[in-house]
Amino acid sequence: MKFEFKSLFDLQSAFPDEQSCIDHLENMIWGDVIVSPFDATSKVYKCKDNKYRCKNTGKYFNVKTGTLFDNTKIELRKWFMAIWFVTSHKKGISSVQLSKDIGVTQKTAWFMLERIRKCFGSENNNSLDDVVEVDETYIGGKNKNRHNSKKVKNAQGRSLKDKSAVVGMVQRKGKVNAHHVPDTKTKTLTEQIVKYVKETAQLYTDEWLGYNKVAKMYQHNFVNHGAREYVQGDVYTNTIEGFWAGLKRGVLGIYHSWSKKYLQDYVDEFVFRYNTRDYSDSQRFNLLLSNACVRTKYRELIYGY
Repeated sequence: MKFEFKSLFDLQSAFPDEQSCIDHLENMIWGDVIVSPFDATSKVYKCKDNKYRCKNTGKYFNVKTGTLFDNTKIELRKWFMAIWFVTSHKKGISSVQLSKDIGVTQKTAWFMLERIRKCFGSENNNSLDDVVEVDETYIGGKNKNRHNSKKVKNAQGRSLKDKSAVVGMVQRKGKVNAHHVPDTKTKTLTEQIVKYVKETAQLYTDEWLGYNKVAKMYQHNFVNHGAREYVQGDVYTNTIEGFWAGLKRGVLGIYHSWSKKYLQDYVDEFVFRYNTRDYSDSQRFNLLLSNACVRTKYRELIYGY
């Protein structure tokens, strides 16, 4: 059963204890057929205490094995609350605020949020068609806000000395993809576009020379922002620029800043939020649970291995 929650109170009422959370998680991840995380083809035996045994490997597992909840000592009710806060707040939630809301340390809240963000990536690999807008943006500090001793020289424009590049593409009235990239040169932009945009699409960009190659591969039109041209009939990039505005509001308003190391995780979060903009809070919550089969250890988050 997929419950409907209109508030945090509804969520807590639907899941009053650990067992109710386990039952719902099993339904969202497995449905009617329990699948071994060690061998998807194996027969599975039900054991006591919500455990199962994989016949082919002889290993025991439960619904949390191999998911973002794997080996967690935090009760699922708190995890469910954290997921509810992240997916229902339009601009996200900081680890400081989450720690207060669910009663854990800020360090624990940060780790929970990073684990949750790893599940957002499944909604950031959409195939796009029809009219697709493509644009790049740059995430990073501004020299004008820095003390003279900390200003970065030659960091204007598309320089990546103190900024990170993100390429985004959105199908009008459809979904968006956005990825942190090393640069915005022709090769990088072409690879990103060819990977996600179908050949039949109508491509709209700005005048940046990095799009010259895809201009020969797709039906392509552009607006010349340098000449203060922003709309030319049906040709514009306002949709993807609107997504950038929401992304940057999240940086300044909720997270204040982010490091290059975790940038893609934050981008994935806002992509997920945009692509589920027509979902109810309950649908968004359940979608994330369905995508929860991503396990990330603390060591991997901090040290990368």
